[in-house]
Amino acid sequence: MVLSEYKIFSGSSNLPLAEKISKKLGRPLGNIELKKFCDGEIWVKYGENIRGNDVFLIQSTPPPAENLMELLIMIDAAKRASAKRITAVIPYFGYARQDRKDQPRVAITAKLIANLITVAGADRVMTMDLHAAQLQGFFDIPFDHLYGSTVFSGLVTNKDGNTVVVSPDVGGIKMARSYAKRIHADLVVIDKRRPHQNLAEVVNIIGDVENKNVLIVDDLIDTAGTFVGAIQALKDKGAKNIFGAITHPLLSGPAIERIKESQLTKLYVTDSIPLNTVGIEDKVSVVSASSLFAEAIKRTFNNKSISSLFEIDKG
Repeated sequence: MVLSEYKIFSGSSNLPLAEKISKKLGRPLGNIELKKFCDGEIWVKYGENIRGNDVFLIQSTPPPAENLMELLIMIDAAKRASAKRITAVIPYFGYARQDRKDQPRVAITAKLIANLITVAGADRVMTMDLHAAQLQGFFDIPFDHLYGSTVFSGLVTNKDGNTVVVSPDVGGIKMARSYAKRIHADLVVIDKRRPHQNLAEVVNIIGDVENKNVLIVDDLIDTAGTFVGAIQALKDKGAKNIFGAITHPLLSGPAIERIKESQLTKLYVTDSIPLNTVGIEDKVSVVSASSLFAEAIKRTFNNKSISSLFEIDKG
């Protein structure tokens, strides 16, 4: 195979990231026309021949309903245009928080989305830091799960031996452990209870944070209520400087104001979701995931290992 046999196309959700990825790969984004009719219906047309090509479709999901629909139509159009292999590159995979039936009469929406992407015609899915890693099992097609820890590598170190990595809940221990291994730091866990959505109460902090520099790691930050509550609890226990490395910056509702008013030293996020940092530059720094996705796309096309990129992150 030669490199000219693959093409990259972007949906409308995160064109800046798609452009960075294409630049890293040294090839332009493919020509695609995306339109909306007056009633909101989405229309997609590929502006170039993709017959027999590997195509990579880059589309994040927020807002999820509209962007997921656009992705499904892009996949279907590529299938009908006789693309050889279709990879849905979804930097942030929405609905991943709805991965189980945790109360009566609710949907398992993540499974529904997996079914839709597969039925639409995708041959492969690539994403980064799923909220629930087991969601990969909802797919019956190959699934590449990239780790955001490589994007943040080197931003917060433990050269002085005084840094600890904090998991904001028990469910995030595996992710936090991979960060702790990277910087050779101890692991601290916050025990919290969630009385209802977008609200969590810190019950206990397991581990020593007194006079320590703290790195909180998580897959996403939504309204920032949980995040800011964790910052306050850590400060109450004597933590010194508090950093965050959070992959997906949803930053809904009061999130920006909460972060501005918090005792946070610095929050690092990726560009998996477009984010305007005007007014919060002193608190929030965006680190591009384009190099990671570009390398993963290149390896996928060349049938090379992707897991070897993350050997340190396993376990």
